[in-house]
This record gives sequence, structure tokens and C-alpha cells, in this order.
Amino acid sequence: MELPFAESYKIKMVETIKKSTREEREQWIKEAKYNLFNLKSEQVFIDLLTDSGTGAMSDKQWSAMMLGDESYAGASSYYKLKDKIKELLGFEYFLPTHQGRAAENVLFSALIKEGDIVPGNSHFDTTKGHIEFRKAKAIDCTIDEAFDTEIDHPFKGNVDLQKLEKTIQKYTPERIPLIVLTVTCNSSGGQPVSIENMKAIRKVADKYNIPVYYDSARFAENAYFIKIREKGYENKTIKEIVKEMFSYADGMTMSSKKDAIVNMGGFIGLKSQDVFKKATVFNIIFEGYITYGGMSGRDMNALAQGLDEGTEFDYLETRINQVAYLGQRLTGFGVPVQKPYGGHAIFVDAKKFLPNLPKEEFLAQTLAVELYLEAGIRGVEIGALLADRDPETRENRYPALELLRLAIPRRVYTNNHMDVIAVALKNVFDRRDQIKKGLKIIDEAPIMRHFTVELDRV
Repeated sequence: MELPFAESYKIKMVETIKKSTREEREQWIKEAKYNLFNLKSEQVFIDLLTDSGTGAMSDKQWSAMMLGDESYAGASSYYKLKDKIKELLGFEYFLPTHQGRAAENVLFSALIKEGDIVPGNSHFDTTKGHIEFRKAKAIDCTIDEAFDTEIDHPFKGNVDLQKLEKTIQKYTPERIPLIVLTVTCNSSGGQPVSIENMKAIRKVADKYNIPVYYDSARFAENAYFIKIREKGYENKTIKEIVKEMFSYADGMTMSSKKDAIVNMGGFIGLKSQDVFKKATVFNIIFEGYITYGGMSGRDMNALAQGLDEGTEFDYLETRINQVAYLGQRLTGFGVPVQKPYGGHAIFVDAKKFLPNLPKEEFLAQTLAVELYLEAGIRGVEIGALLADRDPETRENRYPALELLRLAIPRRVYTNNHMDVIAVALKNVFDRRDQIKKGLKIIDEAPIMRHFTVELDRV
């Protein structure tokens, strides 16, 4: 008999979580203005708001923290991280930042100006926010298959090369300071990009002399999908695939809180010394000196170790199999989700889940609230709230996909928790016809509103 699958780790420490009553949750979500970001952590039973900074660090990472060098300049922890980035990713130059959006802020300050165009594959919220804050424009060039949750395409994060070329020709290369490739592509459901597509993007970029930068928060999960789905890579190690992935990039931003499995940290990797010199000015202004950039020495040590662990097959197999397990349970219940299952999360298709609600009532947010009320499970909306308003017309933008993201923290929950999530969502699905009204905005920020928006029942 074949042995069943088991996790590639054992548990050394636990944290208590507490259940609540439906009546308590009704009161809490009302006080939170129907924004799950406003809930206190103790009001949540299973927290799937994000996989960013919520993972469980390993014994080796905690040990590495004890050896952190907290020198302001030239700390040994900086050089340890620098060496690991060069070894794994191949970037000669790097700047530490306190997290991914800080890396975007520094890099985009050096590269993007008003009126610029930045094509890519479904830019995530902070990426688009930083682009639009500079009065530039993000253009989505993702393949059409990504926007049909029922199509089982192995690389839904791929860029449509015809869309990319048309964008470049329409706006001219001079207005395009960079192409941003998100690996995996979060907004389309945690979907990977193939090596074949990366090569093709590089070819188009070289044709027009445009640099390519990767949003690399989940690059290791992307490499795992390449190994199991792309012909010719099945016998390569994750580290070998990662090295090839980044060989087609001029630079990268990294939220280390994802695939490096740390609670805080980020960085910029660069091949150009000129861009490095420009970016150092903004790194010093916004983050700190160039050898710590908003990070402590102990956090840089944990990050270096996490990059090593996060690019091992056994770890990734455990992590991605757990996400797939939740996806399989939900599919078995008939709940509509993005297929194939993503690397870091399951994305529920709110349009198919709540087909009778109008788009103006924020379907995915409504579904997120209902799931919280059902079992104290906190997810996050990836839909019209996150899409924000058009910077010029100030009209709401309604994306092709209206999704509830259930992001699974790394090495935190067991499959018993996945079972609770699946049954809770099934219960909501079974009573979906009783959900007659959605939500309306009563107060919002001018940009990236989803974090602080205040809502009420329609």
C-alpha cells in the first residue's frame, strides 16, 4: 500500500485560538464597518486575510535571529543576505527594505514618472497603487484564460504577448520605463507564469529596449508549478528553476513575508549598477541606510535562512498540497473557485457564488462578511473594492474577476482547519439564495481604499 502524504515538518510550539458565537461576530463586524481589516485578531478563529508575514518560522530561522548583527552600517547580517540573494537569484546588487510595498516605493521612485505606462500581468494592489500615485498607468496584459475560473490552464499568470506588443506600440517604448511580471500572479488567483512565457517577454522587451522587473513575493511557488507542469523542468531542482527564472529579469522587488517565510522584510534585486545608484538615494530617504533599509540584523538573518528553506521541494510540496486540499474540498461541495488551484490561496468566484447580487453591491466583500459570520473565518476581497476608482473619472472599476481570497499562512494551520473552512463555506453556499443584499460604501480613502473603507448593509 502506498503511504499517505504527510507534512514535511513537525510542530514545536502552538498558539491558542478561540471560537466565538454568531451573536458576537454580528456585533464585531458591524463595529468594524463590515471591513474585515478592522477586526481584532482575537475576534477571528481562522485567519486567511493574508499569507504575508503570517507564516511560522523554522527552528533554524529562530536560531539565525540570535546571531543578528545590529550594526547600523556594514552588518554581517547584510552581507549574509547579500550573498544568499546572489547565490539563489543571481542579482549582483540589492537593497533591503522593510517590506514589499517599500521596495516598490523605492524602485518606482527611481524609474517611474508622470504619464508613464507600466504593462504587466494583473498588477497587485500595492503595485498599481504606487504606479497610479505617480500619475502613471498600469496596463493589464494577462492572457484571457485567466479571467475564466473554470478553464484549467496550467499557467494563467502568463502575459498575452500580442496584448503586450500592442500596448508598447500604442504608447511607444519611450513612455514605458519597465514591464512588471508578477510571479505568481496574485490577482488572477495565485497563478504561475511559465519559463516559456518569461523567455518570450524577455525577447519582446529586448526588441523595444525595455527592462523587465519581477514582483517576486511568491517566486518559489511559481518555480514549483514550473517543475510539475512545464515540460523539460520535471528533473530540475527548485533552486535551478529559480535561477533560470530570474536570468530573464533586469531586477525584482520582493515581499519577503511570503516565500521567504518571515514576519517582516523585503528587498530589491538589481543587475544594473546605474539603477542601484539611483535607488539608493530613495532607499536612504524612505527606509534607512543601504545596509539595513528598515530591517534589523536579526530579521535579515531569518530572511536569508528563509530564502534557502522556501526554495526546497519538500517544503513547497507540503505548502501547495494543503492549498490544493482546501480547493478539492470546496470543489467537491460545488463551490465555484479559480482553477487550477493557486499556490498560496484558494480564490472563490463571487460572481458565480452570488449571481443575483448586482456588481455595485461588492459581491466578494459581501461573501467575505458572510463567511466570517458563519464561522469566524477571515478572508479578503479581490474585486471591485480592491480595484478602486479610475484615477481620472473617479468611477468604480469592476474587474473581470470578483474573488474572495482564502490565503493560507505557511506552516500554521492543519488540514482539520481546512475542513472547517470548507464546510463553513459550503454552509454559506447552501443558503446563498437567502443573501438578498450586499454592501455599500459610506467612507473611503482616495487610493487603496480597501484597507480602510467603511461599509454598511444595502
